[in-house]
Amino acid sequence: MNNFSPFVKYLKFERNYSIHTVRSYQNDLTQYAQYLITHLDLPDILKASHVHVRSWIVHLMKGNYTTKSINRKLSTLKSFYKFCMKLSLISNNPATKVSGPKMSKRLPQVIKTRDMEQLINLIEEEGSFEALRDLMMINLLYQTGIRRDELINLKKEDINLSRSTIKVLGKGNKERLIPISPKLSRLILKYANEKKSRFDEENDFFLVSNKGSKMYPKFVYNTVCSWIGKVSTVTKRSPHVLRHSFATHLADNGAELNAIKELLGHASLAATEIYMHNTIERLKDVYGKAHPRAEKKR
Repeated sequence: MNNFSPFVKYLKFERNYSIHTVRSYQNDLTQYAQYLITHLDLPDILKASHVHVRSWIVHLMKGNYTTKSINRKLSTLKSFYKFCMKLSLISNNPATKVSGPKMSKRLPQVIKTRDMEQLINLIEEEGSFEALRDLMMINLLYQTGIRRDELINLKKEDINLSRSTIKVLGKGNKERLIPISPKLSRLILKYANEKKSRFDEENDFFLVSNKGSKMYPKFVYNTVCSWIGKVSTVTKRSPHVLRHSFATHLADNGAELNAIKELLGHASLAATEIYMHNTIERLKDVYGKAHPRAEKKR
């Protein structure tokens, strides 16, 4: 049984996963099924044991797959087999006995506060509608910490200037309200007026492409990457870096972990704790350089 459609429907309609996430699950399962047939002569994925799962993981580790990617694929198998158990298609989950490679704890890259100020000033100097739109995009990502998909799907009615909030539809179709500053509210109003005067037919989506249509992920990524590259030396310049910067700068300035969790839309504190580690590492660095009894790094 290598028909994944019931599982895919479950992910789409019950778990409310995004198209991108569902596609990743499908690709992982297809790759796994092909491995079972090609290398282990096992055409039925439901007849696989933990030995077969472990064999695939070892195969991936010998290939050019990152630890993160391998663990994600193993997580896909665990979810799939758990689903099959609920349908009584199998009696046990063969993936639960298999451990993935250990993840190295890498702290997220962030853009320094002064670099963010420089970036915003640089875009403001441009003066065009496209620059205003880019300024709006980067300010929303950095000042609210929303994800790229949340930014793309933000609609006019999701913004409430009288209450100084934006409503975001996050992962699993969970809504959250995020406060916005008066300065950001003024920028939103300015952009909305410019957008209205520029395009005859207004798009329901708040941020639009140069032609007035809904933005797409690659457009956002390329735009943000290009602007960040003008002011920062960070190797990662994606929209997610602005989300990391938002959370880290909040933590650096004393924001409570629970508050950051709610603003980011995290399901648990575990995902948010990494930003506290970032702050601790920064404090260690400050201590090491400033305290007279600290052992200076050579």
